[in-house]
Amino acid sequence: MNFEYFIAGRIAIKSERTFSKLIVRIAIAGVMLSLAVMILSIAIIKGFKTEIQDKVRGYLGDVQITRYDLNNSFEHSPFVFDAESDKKLKNNPNVAYYYPFATKPAILSANNEIEGINFKGIDKTYNWDYIKKHIISGTIIDFRDSTAAMQELLISSYTANRLKLKTGDDFIMYFVQDPPRKRKFKIVGIYDIGVEDIDKGFVLGNLNIVKRLNNWKPNEIGGVEIKIKDFKKLNTVADDIFENLPSTLRSYSIKENFPNIFTWLGLLDVNTKVLLILMLIVGVINMVTALLIMILERTNMIGMLKAFGANNFSIMKIFLFNAAYLIGIGLILGNILGLGLGFIQQSTHIFKLDQGSYFLAYAPIEFHFMDVFLLNLVTVVVCLTVLIVPSLLISKVSPLKAIRFK
Repeated sequence: MNFEYFIAGRIAIKSERTFSKLIVRIAIAGVMLSLAVMILSIAIIKGFKTEIQDKVRGYLGDVQITRYDLNNSFEHSPFVFDAESDKKLKNNPNVAYYYPFATKPAILSANNEIEGINFKGIDKTYNWDYIKKHIISGTIIDFRDSTAAMQELLISSYTANRLKLKTGDDFIMYFVQDPPRKRKFKIVGIYDIGVEDIDKGFVLGNLNIVKRLNNWKPNEIGGVEIKIKDFKKLNTVADDIFENLPSTLRSYSIKENFPNIFTWLGLLDVNTKVLLILMLIVGVINMVTALLIMILERTNMIGMLKAFGANNFSIMKIFLFNAAYLIGIGLILGNILGLGLGFIQQSTHIFKLDQGSYFLAYAPIEFHFMDVFLLNLVTVVVCLTVLIVPSLLISKVSPLKAIRFK
């Protein structure tokens, strides 16, 4: 039997000292709370970033291709997407799907209210998977009926509330051009993305509307939106797409299109690192305090062990084994608390957020096994490494004085 481990077990389990027991419980609680907060912090931040990215990506794609010119308006200049460029996109293994689009500024008029908007025209190749998840009323545009599809429109709940509209209502839209043109549309669906810049900025309609209003040729479009398979490779894939385009076209990523949102998401990583460091410091301080008190309360025992021939390193191992035992209990409880609260939030969404400020109606949770494992590992390594310093106090204990110490 390992001598140091045996003594450490007796101290941890059989100890009857009231004061040290209280300090030990406080230390365990400190490690538990620190680990739980770190687990939840990582899970919430990652969940938050994923949800916001998915919201923006789902509506606007990851990369957009437009004509290369000096036009900085919301209405892109027309171009023909040549067969060679189309083939390169189809053969790109990093591209999930893509579709043509065009935008045109317009003004909505209904119930004595008006609202400026960007009409986003799409066609039957548009991927509806994301929009379907966020439709709160109605359905999507049915492109199987080409005549009906020319009058069907999807608007956001933000716009619907502003104009007091609902699914099935008709209204007039005035397209900004010289002279202005008006069209009558019917609302077939209302969606709620939750990102104000998108909800109040766009409506979805038929691409052929924009083509007719602008007198474009049948094969001309305003742009191409691309969804990639792995968002982590966005910069690399965006550069690759740009390099394979003809000189008349340009591409830009969603991060370039919405720099404020992604800069803000990047700053969340800094806040997370600061919080992790602070929580780790709290746990370490609690364990150092507990170890020092245990050493002081066990001065007699240290003197006796030295008198029986135990060296300083052997006695240090006893107290480090004891500390590791306490840290282990704290980690188990911390994992139960952190993961438990996280799974409860995933299931019930009990903790709500102001969607107008945070783009989400609840605090999102995204667990990764490697994150939890590394947090546990780092906590153990850092705590035990730091605890070596106070354990050196054992070498200063004189056997004779310690035995006489009351």
